[in-house]
Amino acid sequence: MEIFHLRYFVAVAENLSFSRAARQLHMATSPLSQRIRDLERELDQRLFDRDSHHVALTRAGAALLPIAKDVLGRFDDIPWQLRRALGPGRRAAYVGVVPALHPQLRERLAQLEARCTEEYDVKRWPGNSGNLLNAVQRGDLAMALVHLPVHAEGIEVLELLHEPLGALLPAAAFGGRTSVSLSELTDYTYVTSAPGTLPTYFDQLKVRLKAAGIHKEVSLNIGDYTSVREIVANGSTFAITLLSAGKQEEEGRVVVLPFRDFSPSLATGLVWRRDRAEPDGDLHGLVREAGSVFSA
Repeated sequence: MEIFHLRYFVAVAENLSFSRAARQLHMATSPLSQRIRDLERELDQRLFDRDSHHVALTRAGAALLPIAKDVLGRFDDIPWQLRRALGPGRRAAYVGVVPALHPQLRERLAQLEARCTEEYDVKRWPGNSGNLLNAVQRGDLAMALVHLPVHAEGIEVLELLHEPLGALLPAAAFGGRTSVSLSELTDYTYVTSAPGTLPTYFDQLKVRLKAAGIHKEVSLNIGDYTSVREIVANGSTFAITLLSAGKQEEEGRVVVLPFRDFSPSLATGLVWRRDRAEPDGDLHGLVREAGSVFSA
């Protein structure tokens, strides 16, 4: 048994879906399923009841889950536990950063880097919110600026900023407009970037759009904003983006408009592991300074 077997098992157990777990692990579903079967053979226990539409933990799987999470937690803690055992000294602290981070938060992060320079060499690590949160849980990152909401055991969240969202629309149909209502978009197709690239808040937005009668949806197989913009510019589609992005689209083939009957906003927060911020934790000083800088 290897440590990756336990990591794969926990991903499937928490998602109760092989496809979602595979996306989280950045691997194909077939090899993931094979590794789980290898683990089941080695343990001589069936860990999941599964068919084409359903995945559930067996009694053995439910018993293994807390054990596996404990083992993975202690394994992932080895680097920072070692740093704590070796005592004081300037150390690298990686801070996760989501794409399109608000300039105000970038400025505060630079202030944090300057204030902690004697004790920490603060470095930035880009990624989407889900991957950054997982990295914080594993101990790979000291903390991360992620889009909310997030829910994870042992993680502290400091909400920092709300940014209003608007509709990204083809300029040919909506140029010159100052706002749009959801009722005007029922014949349009809602377009998003690749699965796994958007904050979880966008899952809530899909529910709201469907309730408003917007049922057509397409997801691209790439994750960049430019591709979404190009599709929207062709007409008959729309997307949801930061309202502030409209300032960059004044001369383009798309426009960004606020909703008249809908007020979505994207929250950004700072997350860290609670145990590492304790007085005897290796990040106590960094978290204390971060709270002061970002709350100012």
